[in-house]
Amino acid sequence: MASTKYIFVTGGVSSSLGKGIIAASLAKLLQARGHRVTIQKLDPYINVDPGTLNPYEHGECYVTDDGAETDLDLGHYERFLNRSTSQANNVTTGRIYQSVIEKERRGEFLGKTVQVVPHITNEIKERIQILGKSGDYDIVITEIGGTVGDIESLPYIEAVRQLKWELGDSNALVIHLTLIPYLSAAGELKTKPTQHSVKTLMESGIKADILVCRTEHELSDDLKTKLALFCNVRKEAVIQSIDASTIYDVPNLMLEEGLDIVVLRQLALSQDSWPNLDNWNDFLRRHKNPKHEITIGLVGKYVELQDSYKSILEAFIHAGAANEVRVNVESIHSEHIDDRTIKEKIRHLDGILVAPGFGERGIEGKIKAVQFARENNLPFFGICLGMQMAVIEYARNVLGLKDACSIEVNEKAKNPVISLMEAQKDITQMGGTMRLGAWDCTLEGGSKVQEAYGVTEISERHRHRYEYNNDFREQLEGAGLVTTGINPKTGLVEIVEIPEHPWFVGVQYHPEYKSTVANPHPLFVAFIKAALENSKL
Repeated sequence: MASTKYIFVTGGVSSSLGKGIIAASLAKLLQARGHRVTIQKLDPYINVDPGTLNPYEHGECYVTDDGAETDLDLGHYERFLNRSTSQANNVTTGRIYQSVIEKERRGEFLGKTVQVVPHITNEIKERIQILGKSGDYDIVITEIGGTVGDIESLPYIEAVRQLKWELGDSNALVIHLTLIPYLSAAGELKTKPTQHSVKTLMESGIKADILVCRTEHELSDDLKTKLALFCNVRKEAVIQSIDASTIYDVPNLMLEEGLDIVVLRQLALSQDSWPNLDNWNDFLRRHKNPKHEITIGLVGKYVELQDSYKSILEAFIHAGAANEVRVNVESIHSEHIDDRTIKEKIRHLDGILVAPGFGERGIEGKIKAVQFARENNLPFFGICLGMQMAVIEYARNVLGLKDACSIEVNEKAKNPVISLMEAQKDITQMGGTMRLGAWDCTLEGGSKVQEAYGVTEISERHRHRYEYNNDFREQLEGAGLVTTGINPKTGLVEIVEIPEHPWFVGVQYHPEYKSTVANPHPLFVAFIKAALENSKL
């Protein structure tokens, strides 16, 4: 009997149904019952990782402590479970094929013809079981990216079929997430798309054990009976997933539907304990019953797609609940900020966050936003590129270095206050070559960041190539832009502040990656508190 149980989550009918949220919600319920749970994502695209994908293509790239550039769903996993993920939690087709080809080049297949079955499927099965074999988890939930029937998903579906057969029914199950569309002209919900999706899955040799049905309307008892009959599942295994006001409602909705009970029965696990969701529901209560309301400007250049800044938006929700504040986020495209529009776009805000990003586009708009916040005592939070823009703005408008710039934008800048790290200067490949993952930082006692964290030693996640140029540090500090966080090993500047400003903080790292429901990030909590105080002035 396998010591680790495996749950596979597939999707049908349509993409973007929320497999990641269902997987995270189920994991939360199982964790709340005392089980050790983790979630992994298998992505069918051929990129080795999401690190080189445009945010418009795939949303944000989420970074783990060990430096993995991963799918944004891993952010949901961490936010729900309050547990760190790793390289092993996200696998792409590119990584699978890369590993198999490297093995073939080393001669590990002894001259055999390398094929999708068994070599690619075996590699997938090995990756699926890495976390399970570590001994750290009782249950591993695996989300299969894409939609059943997609050509690129076929090797994953075949690997799941084989693994389910090898492990046995009490050690593995398949949850199929599908859509029950509502036809307004007919005034009814339609089950046929789900029936076809389940049929497609069965043609690949997999029988769904549980159906989770996304819907805008309540599923009647008759409709559930029909789905159970025609999709060959037990009626109690037909789970309604109705649209919710917030993703954080979904664990409670799945609890009401009995999803965790059906899973525990199938996996022959005890159902005696009741999930302890007290802290989770306390967060929900504060989130849904705010005492105040503020508006934060999110200044970025990928604002058309909300998923580009997913972790930042979720961190605002966590910090808002901690302060009992509703945080309204107003997205502002940095390319649309100039001398003519700056006041109109920013003066009504209670605070601004200048977001991460890469490249030259929209840089000047971000710099103008920073200047407005600095000169008008508006709470300011700069993350990664946002921090770099704060350094450039200060150098230009306070130090008087009018040509101050980042060499990412101008390689020939006379005053490159943001420069390339020495270790990066000879790198020509883009993928996986930045400063990635968790790095230590020592905080200046009495600084705003030190007060927020409550400690002097922290570790935060990074994803960047360019750095604060220490050659300009003495000048900038003398003019009032103080360094309050430094990497103890490299001496690289991690945090800058203006002590005289109500709240002006720039950080080189990505604090949003570590904000969870259980532990809202202290800098976001402090920033929202400062914005709330500003709103009362």
